[in-house]
Amino acid sequence: MTSQVSMNSAEPGELTYTADEMMTVAAARALRDGMTCFVGIGLPSAAANLARAIHAPGLVLIYESGTIGAKPAELPLSIGDGILAETADAVVSVPEIFNYWLQPGRIDVGFLSAAQIDKFGNINTTVIGGDYGNPRVRLPGAGGAPEIAASCREVIVVVRQSTRSFVERVDFVTSVGHGHGGDSRTKLGLKTKGPTRLITDLALWEPDPVTKEMTVVSIHPGVTRAQIQENTGWSVKFAARVAETPAPTSNELEVLHELHARTNRAHSEAA
Repeated sequence: MTSQVSMNSAEPGELTYTADEMMTVAAARALRDGMTCFVGIGLPSAAANLARAIHAPGLVLIYESGTIGAKPAELPLSIGDGILAETADAVVSVPEIFNYWLQPGRIDVGFLSAAQIDKFGNINTTVIGGDYGNPRVRLPGAGGAPEIAASCREVIVVVRQSTRSFVERVDFVTSVGHGHGGDSRTKLGLKTKGPTRLITDLALWEPDPVTKEMTVVSIHPGVTRAQIQENTGWSVKFAARVAETPAPTSNELEVLHELHARTNRAHSEAA
């Protein structure tokens, strides 16, 4: 199992960074300037705000509380954090966000995380173990994630990788990815792409064009194939050509550190 405080090996003078920082930077790079992005709280929010600060100033951040074009200086505690409304281009009702903006397919990318994810990109944030009525663990639940997964033109999932989170079959399908693989989304009547990238603290994954099974296409510096397999609950498929993810730059790390420092100061003062 990976740790969010594990460091890459570095020679004297080289940059060091945590596994979480590598993951956040890789996720930020996946977002392009001018995109509209429906953002989840936590890791997705950190990556989206990093992207806006570095290379995508025109990235339009949308949160399910109804804020469009939010530009928070620090990371929000929740979708109801006042900084989102204070910095947004517009604030609309929750029904409008879902019925007018999201469900008709007007949003480019949904940025989600997961408690569990399977090899076809299906997400569970509802229950772990047992059944729905009597689970071992009851999680916060769906929120707007099912609609985001179904209606955004594509979905990027950001999650720390371990055998607890990467499972052969999710205990509950909260947000559909590629279903049982192949043309499952089409059979369900979904016209959007679904998960196009899965970004972890170990690697970058993309769905196979035919089977839709998540496939490793890039491995982060210092990570081995064996580590990826050890932290995955199914037999991992690697692309024919697997790249090495470019390490974070000094600028990316500096901006990310400043973002977290501002967030910690703001939340400490609020408390």
